[in-house]
Amino acid sequence: MRLRTGSRERAIVDSPLSGVRIIDMTSVVMGPYASQILGDLGADVIKVEPPDGDTTRKLTPAKNQGMGHVFLNLNRNKRSVVLDLKKPDGLAALMRLAKDADAIIYNVRPNAMARLGITYEKLAAANPKLISLSLVGYGQDGPYAADPAYEDLIQGLTAVPSLLAEAGAEVPHYVPLAFNDRSVGLHAVIALLAAICRRERTGKGQDIQIPMFETMVQATLTEHMGGMTFEPQNGPPGYRRTLSKERRPYRTRDGYICVIVYNDRHWRSFLDLVGKSDLFDTDPRFADIGARTNHADELYAVVAEAIGTRTTAEWLEALRAADVPVAPLHTLASVFTDPHLAETGFFQMVDHPSEGRIRQIDIFSKWSESPPSIRRHAPRLGEHSIEVLLEAGLSRETIEQMIANSVTAQPN
Repeated sequence: MRLRTGSRERAIVDSPLSGVRIIDMTSVVMGPYASQILGDLGADVIKVEPPDGDTTRKLTPAKNQGMGHVFLNLNRNKRSVVLDLKKPDGLAALMRLAKDADAIIYNVRPNAMARLGITYEKLAAANPKLISLSLVGYGQDGPYAADPAYEDLIQGLTAVPSLLAEAGAEVPHYVPLAFNDRSVGLHAVIALLAAICRRERTGKGQDIQIPMFETMVQATLTEHMGGMTFEPQNGPPGYRRTLSKERRPYRTRDGYICVIVYNDRHWRSFLDLVGKSDLFDTDPRFADIGARTNHADELYAVVAEAIGTRTTAEWLEALRAADVPVAPLHTLASVFTDPHLAETGFFQMVDHPSEGRIRQIDIFSKWSESPPSIRRHAPRLGEHSIEVLLEAGLSRETIEQMIANSVTAQPN
């Protein structure tokens, strides 16, 4: 792995990915989530943005234009460079950056990249060790290859709204969380790190495509293949326990609580608490995990009825004492006051150069050696254009001409 020193490397030398340079051409959530993880791990992430910037810059709430809350939470530890890739000088500058990079990540559709004149063949000709990683919506050998892919579309194609309806929702609806974007972003990080390990052995870069649809079909069906696992099919798809209409937070006398009574020990302890200890040995529905899965609706109803007899605080104390898995039901607001997160320093208050005091999520993994770190704030649009282009070997005169021609830009 090439280790850069001096002004060309701002990462802490002991960080896991010190010396790795990533050209990040992604936007919105999936790609920026992946590249932020790489930046936290010590990589020098150069975020190449079009003149109007990443879409999430415009999302509210925000204190200043171009610095929306989603952007702030997905783009720390990166340097922002503006390049208009539709102009020859912008494309030439990108190729200069690629010559000294370890990887380039993008989530623009491959045919759109090709129209810009960016292909893996051209990138590899400039840098044979470069790893090109494209986050695509769909595998490029299928009929959906050129279709757009967004979180809502992938949730629909992977049956998530249908699963929610089958589990009791009045109508199919989307999960209000971009979990597909983040899951595929994690797969991107894993794939890139594996490709870097392989390049260290062989000296060769490669082109990697990670399709969002296929990745998330695999994630959904791992537990919901059901009878479709077998040939011939011996039952419907779906995992009965997680699809139970009764599987939800339980209402207590004064609120809600999250409880999972799962294994034999949990059930014995819970039934003891509610004065029904004899059921475990006499009722065949409790015989084993298979029987309990087949009767999930009925057994969840047993739990729900019992939970309604005490307050949330009483159940938290009793269930924790009995070692039955339990947790309070948070709201979005109450997460920020969770005592565990407070004790572990999960949320940190920091001073951002342009946005003032902001709350950010700390790096939550713990390392005995070479810890990840937060070294840079989420950048203003084009904050590092001049710095990075100078590093790439462009003269200051050339950069000033690029600014004049709107090929690149820096903050006012």
